[in-house]
Amino acid sequence: MIRMLRYALLSLLLVSTFAVAGETGKRSDNQDPKPEPGKALIVFVRVSAGGALISSSVYDAPDGETKFIGIVQRGNKVAYQAEPGPHRFMVIAENADFMDATLEAGKTYYALISPRMGVWKARFSLLPIHNDPAADESLQSNDFKKWMGKTSFFEATESNLAWYEANKASVEEKKADYLKKWNVMLPQDKILLTLKAEDGV
Repeated sequence: MIRMLRYALLSLLLVSTFAVAGETGKRSDNQDPKPEPGKALIVFVRVSAGGALISSSVYDAPDGETKFIGIVQRGNKVAYQAEPGPHRFMVIAENADFMDATLEAGKTYYALISPRMGVWKARFSLLPIHNDPAADESLQSNDFKKWMGKTSFFEATESNLAWYEANKASVEEKKADYLKKWNVMLPQDKILLTLKAEDGV
């Protein structure tokens, strides 16, 4: 009985913590964003019902300073104006997961935030959506058209930014921990988690 009570209290704590982290951003007035001059646009989209109560936060996460992009919940997508060139993006929930990208100015790129089972709550992966009809996640697929049609663009609020500032140390700790696994990943596996310049449209 005591064990069950402890489990219930822990579950409540986890839900409460992520309810704050997962506060929905603001629906964007611009539902058809384009790359700004000299920039590349990358769109993070989340459609799966898995882990629906848990939020995922996304970042531009090079080896140096991490940049908060936004909170992405089910049915949302977030657009990020990025500098052209190499990037490493990150999604965080229970875990951290990464995706490399090489971006070209004037192009739009897409990444899918995909949930998977975690220990206490949902984990998330970042999956590149390739400009290749043979890819598992493809811009030419019917799934991609459905994803775009059933999601809306959201943008970060002051509350989201305040959450990030309050949790920055935890984000950096998780980033450093999971980068150890990322850095020893085999090249043939890592290439599957990479957006190529030609994946932009």
